[in-house]
Amino acid sequence: MESPIYVIGHVNPDTDSIAAAISYAWLLRERDGLEVIAARAGALNAQSIWVLKTLGIDPPVLITDASPRFESVMRRLDTTTPDQPLTDAWVIASRTNGIAPVINEDGTPYGLITGRSLFDFLSHQVGVKPNRKNLTITEILNLPCNQAANTRVLKFQASTKIKDVLQRLLREEGDEFWVVDEAGRYLGICRQRDLLNPPRLKIIMVDHNERQQSLGSSEEAELLEILDHHRLGNPSTHIPIKMSVDIVGSTSTLVSEKIEEAGLSAPWQIAGVMLAGLLSDTLNLTSPTTTERDQVAAERLSRWTFVRGSAIEHETRESFGTQVLSASAGLATRSPQEVVNSDMKVYSAGEQRFAIAQVEVSSLNEVAAHVVPLNQALDDLRKTTSVDFAMLLVTDVVRGSSRLLLSNPPSVLDELPYQPLPDGTRLAEGVVSRKKQLLPVVLGLLEA
Repeated sequence: MESPIYVIGHVNPDTDSIAAAISYAWLLRERDGLEVIAARAGALNAQSIWVLKTLGIDPPVLITDASPRFESVMRRLDTTTPDQPLTDAWVIASRTNGIAPVINEDGTPYGLITGRSLFDFLSHQVGVKPNRKNLTITEILNLPCNQAANTRVLKFQASTKIKDVLQRLLREEGDEFWVVDEAGRYLGICRQRDLLNPPRLKIIMVDHNERQQSLGSSEEAELLEILDHHRLGNPSTHIPIKMSVDIVGSTSTLVSEKIEEAGLSAPWQIAGVMLAGLLSDTLNLTSPTTTERDQVAAERLSRWTFVRGSAIEHETRESFGTQVLSASAGLATRSPQEVVNSDMKVYSAGEQRFAIAQVEVSSLNEVAAHVVPLNQALDDLRKTTSVDFAMLLVTDVVRGSSRLLLSNPPSVLDELPYQPLPDGTRLAEGVVSRKKQLLPVVLGLLEA
């Protein structure tokens, strides 16, 4: 059976990342008939939660690591109990290529009956007790299963990464292993040969193309496609893949164009989440990242979204966009750690590895009361992510300016063209885009 394909955005997903995953998964199911699932690589932020709740859409499934786990190779074989006759195990083994799991009443594994365990059992019966050489097959098969089961089989939780225990498995004589849940109850059986070549998670990356911004162990996944609107820093692949990276304000714009090219129109919920993603990334079409294609996409998505029967049928693009931006929680309602981690991306330039986080507020006056705890949170972020320096761009979405906080910046960043303030922050007049305004300036200084 074909494994599903997961459409997934970057870690610390923003609304466009969530919207692109949901809408592109919908398109691939609708247009191509594929089994595609929308996924996310991190927790939802306040804005995305509001959008999904307003539109009545379930959040994408959470996948934080692509490394294959035991659950991906296990098979839930039929079972018997320790006191049942061997005839039960014999019937099961005849249908499972020679394996009969024996399970206790509480659901925990007792032992495995295999060809090897049966041979050891018969050798014991005949070799130790020569007077029983004339036992009939019927007499043997009427003995309880617990006498022929191998009880020394290794157990692994379904969520365990295969790569973490592979060397241990290769040293084991047995070919079969238990897969159990967190309470130690039976879930299935896996074979060594399947563990050596586990199925890889099939993913489509949206709203990013760099490994360092992707879910954990993404190099172990099978990358099928990239759909993005950011700078290139894409991973190498073993085979050619589909790739589309274009100069627009949001990935939702690209998905909406693909839907139109397919001759389809999205249901109002799907159109609504794309419109929210577009308006969030372009600050209601006021960001310098906004293009003519974004304007056209906004009109298209508005036509599909504000229809009779829609939960937001009485809204307009402007009013809905204002609500989307207002749904971003300010500084006072979140911990400093949440502020610097909720929309953070890691970049590299030369020998420097750095993080830039961004948070949206309705007024830069909020910043003054939070400078000290935000600076501490930035210091902690720098250490936990092992970057050389970290930055936080606090953006006033109403007035279109930002304040910039920095942790351990290199001396070259003294040349940043933003006014230093007495509290150690910098005033970045007119700067609202991390991607198009702040990042190019930082890269230009680091690579000079």
